[in-house]
Amino acid sequence: MTLTYVISGFAVGLLVGLTGVGGGSLMTPLLTLLFGVSPTVAVGTDLAFASTTKAAGTIAHRHRGTVHWDIVRHLCFGALPAAVLATIALKYFGALDKHIGQVIRYSIAFSVLLTVVALLFRGRMQEWVLKHPEKQLQGTKLTVATIVVGAVLGTLVTVSSIGAGAIGATILVLLYPRLSPAEIAGTDIAYAVPLTAIAAFGHWWLGSIDWMLLAALLLGSLPGITIGSLAAKAVPEKILRGLLATTLTGVAAKMVF
Repeated sequence: MTLTYVISGFAVGLLVGLTGVGGGSLMTPLLTLLFGVSPTVAVGTDLAFASTTKAAGTIAHRHRGTVHWDIVRHLCFGALPAAVLATIALKYFGALDKHIGQVIRYSIAFSVLLTVVALLFRGRMQEWVLKHPEKQLQGTKLTVATIVVGAVLGTLVTVSSIGAGAIGATILVLLYPRLSPAEIAGTDIAYAVPLTAIAAFGHWWLGSIDWMLLAALLLGSLPGITIGSLAAKAVPEKILRGLLATTLTGVAAKMVF
């Protein structure tokens, strides 16, 4: 089974490298549906997985100068307290309870569907915002909106491990439409590091991280991400995103029904 986990980590890493979509939308459903890992353990393990891989990505983006630290700071103002409160709520209501596990399962399905929307319509939404500058937030309103978005994503990520990737990047595109794709990616990855780290620590406190599973996934994902990133330019993006959106829609339906 360990070899299977390594191969799965490689496959997810490869897709993340090719598409840029966060591993949570792929890894958590994979662990839950294919390997029968309980939703709480799947979420906790994936958060620890994400915090490790995103830290490496942040270092690369920092060297390239593609991280807007003021936006990262505002996102963290909302996301980090929300992650702590969500963890306490899971502890209070019973993170390992069967009914809570079902709630988490539905949360994962909802988050996956949001990822599909983000994949399919991000470009169109960005075009609309750029054509209607009067709709763009400025100054204090933009700061407040960024903090609120951080809080929503912090809660979503802590409960389902999904949201910091495609969903977070799409919202950043809408709030800051003039940022380049590299700046969106760098900023999104940078704020996700402390968020996933705190959420992962919370799940460690809840006892919902499988460390052997985590090690096997990381062993496969690191070369997978590298190969996927190198091959990304050779594969048409629209085909990849369409295939991924179709797959994720099926995953969400399977988790609900």
